[in-house]
Amino acid sequence: MLLECFTKIRLSLTFVLATIMLLLAIRSLRAFHAKPQTSFGKIKNPLCRVSAPSSSYEQRGRRDVGLHGAVRMASGRPSSGGKTLDVKLVTEEPDLVLAHLEARRASDEQASSVSDIADLYLRRKELVKEQQGALTQRKSLSAEIGKLMREKQDAEAAKLKTQVEYANSVASTAEEQLHQLEREMDSLMLQMPNLLDDRVPDGDDELNNEVVLEWGVERRKVGERYLWHDDIAAKLGGYDPAAAARLSGARFSILSGPLARLERAIVQFFLDQHTAENGYREVSVPYIVSRSTLTGTGQLPKFEEDLFAVNHQVNGEDAFLIPTAEVPITNLHRDEILEATQLPLSYVGLTPCFRAEAGSYGRDTKGLLRQHQFHKVELVKITTPEQSDAEHEALTRDAEECLRLLELPYRKVRLCSGDIGFAAAHCYDLEVWLPAQQTYREIASCSNCRDFQARRMALRYRPAPLGAAKEAGKGKKSTVLCHTINGSGLAVGRTLVAILENYQEEDGSVRLPEVLVPYMGGTTKLEPVAKK
Repeated sequence: MLLECFTKIRLSLTFVLATIMLLLAIRSLRAFHAKPQTSFGKIKNPLCRVSAPSSSYEQRGRRDVGLHGAVRMASGRPSSGGKTLDVKLVTEEPDLVLAHLEARRASDEQASSVSDIADLYLRRKELVKEQQGALTQRKSLSAEIGKLMREKQDAEAAKLKTQVEYANSVASTAEEQLHQLEREMDSLMLQMPNLLDDRVPDGDDELNNEVVLEWGVERRKVGERYLWHDDIAAKLGGYDPAAAARLSGARFSILSGPLARLERAIVQFFLDQHTAENGYREVSVPYIVSRSTLTGTGQLPKFEEDLFAVNHQVNGEDAFLIPTAEVPITNLHRDEILEATQLPLSYVGLTPCFRAEAGSYGRDTKGLLRQHQFHKVELVKITTPEQSDAEHEALTRDAEECLRLLELPYRKVRLCSGDIGFAAAHCYDLEVWLPAQQTYREIASCSNCRDFQARRMALRYRPAPLGAAKEAGKGKKSTVLCHTINGSGLAVGRTLVAILENYQEEDGSVRLPEVLVPYMGGTTKLEPVAKK
């Protein structure tokens, strides 16, 4: 009997253990399928990673569907899905907005503003309801007063007039509070960066950017014997940083003679390439713009310390020197409704750029790499949402073609979530090889801002009617936010730097790229100036 009981107990324990192991196995299997199987992670050495170009959207960003149907990317954040960053989205999908802020390594203050906006939005709904109720009551009472007055019941009408005055007071107070509340919401929304495209990899900084391609690797000058561009320029004559410092302080430069002509040749080549070959419309724009213009493209209010303010106003507003031609060119159609048939619009413009470089103290103090004033050829596209991705790729290719024609080694990187710009949803940086530093440095940044800037500057278009509506001469009356794209095509000063370093010869001379020879009057080489 004792043996039989012991056997039964052992069988029971075996069954319980087997059941527990089975449940643990099922739980592990579910966890395995629930989490993304790939992660962009940190790329400690971007030179070692080259992603093959792909036209497949799914290949550019792996997606997983969670238990509640929310699409999450391989990066772990929920998909932006082409959504517009507005008060409605912040209020209705705060978790999505917070996830994208976290991916951008945003501050705690920015994260807390999400709940602040939601609270203000709910309070706004209450105030609207309160105001509408008071106005409805006033309308009803006014009708009753009119009736009483016609019936000569002046005493009763006077009583109701007191109630009308009170309703007016409630409606007026609600309206004032609404205006104040909306100003607070607008202020908070202006501090919110754009949502990220699903292809943007997660990462803290430039070390985590994804290398998409490298071009001209075999052309790179590798070794320690190469001079810095400013040393080369000094030997060629025409580079005088000391005189610039006497005039304007640090981070300015003066070029003269052959170097000034080379800078002009670069500009002319870029403009000819983009207008004659790539179909951009050249524009010449103001270098001073208003506060609202900079707010439209996203430089204000967040980056005011990086701007140079001027001491007079524009249209009654504070005014600033432009940090990039992106600002005036993108704002060309601010507060307009375009027709779908006009899009895409492609603009190119040359301007000086003025940047205070407030956060870069001690960085790139040598030479021409980081200046308060520099020239840049800017490319801007205004498109429909459907054209957006293709036009972003086209603009980036146009910038790349300039580097290839100049035969300058470069690489193309996709910026990670912690390095991408405030207004950009998706961004490629083009980085040119600099032999003196034995590294790649940014020479162009090509950003797709989706509808982020268009929403801030009220830039919309009217979709073309389709099908039967088109035949009947009728179409959609509603309008849609445009998408805006911008990029350098290219930064002129850094192109000059790259040419000096990549085309330097052992005797101190600098060969010129073939495409620039016609712009240099047939000159093929810059020779060093003999010392006096």
